[in-house]
Amino acid sequence: MGKSASALIAVLPWLLSTGGISAASAYEVVAVAGGGRIEGKVVFNGNVPVRKIIPTKNREVCGGPRDEPQLRLGVDKGVQDAVVYLKAVPRGKAWAEAPTPVLDQERCIFRPAVQIVRAGKLDVLNSDPVLHNTHGFYGRRTAFNLALPDKGAKVTVDLPRAGLVRVECDAHGWMLAHIFVADSPYYALSGEDGGFSITEVPPGDYTLVATQNYTGDTELPVTVKSGETLTLSIELKKK
Repeated sequence: MGKSASALIAVLPWLLSTGGISAASAYEVVAVAGGGRIEGKVVFNGNVPVRKIIPTKNREVCGGPRDEPQLRLGVDKGVQDAVVYLKAVPRGKAWAEAPTPVLDQERCIFRPAVQIVRAGKLDVLNSDPVLHNTHGFYGRRTAFNLALPDKGAKVTVDLPRAGLVRVECDAHGWMLAHIFVADSPYYALSGEDGGFSITEVPPGDYTLVATQNYTGDTELPVTVKSGETLTLSIELKKK
């Protein structure tokens, strides 16, 4: 039996009525004439808390105790890896072509810790020579539950619904990642300096959301005008 076949998979089908989760297929691709642009920076002005990581097993792979910041800040307190998106956009530009996204586990750390994907397939990879039990949740409900016992093991799972997926490892309780499954291509992940850009937005009124695990959501109304750039500074605050 191969490594992929040896993985234990439990993927639950979800109905459209599942709370907080919507079908990404509702989005309609159309030609966008005179689209606008939203760009700016996500910042955090408070003190950055740390989470104490104390590996309790497999220390030869996972390493020793360390402090992990709850937010990663760059120049001028820009927040790295904040998810920025427009809510409930019914139609607009086409999705960008992209390879199947990957969630890797290396030295008992999820890489990347945060990513944005389109509803569909996700490759889950174990790059460690130890067992990882990779467990994804839509809210409190299991999205996938995988035993990856061998280095190099890879399993492809399906994320069929838009929403935030929290990923943990049942074998290493400190491991944590977040996958934002987008319901439209109008999203961005902020860079090292907190900067973001969302392009080809149909003119109109929207709700823009910036979110990060420690701070939660910050929402603000925005108006996009034809051919214009809207520049924002978004401050995240503690929940």
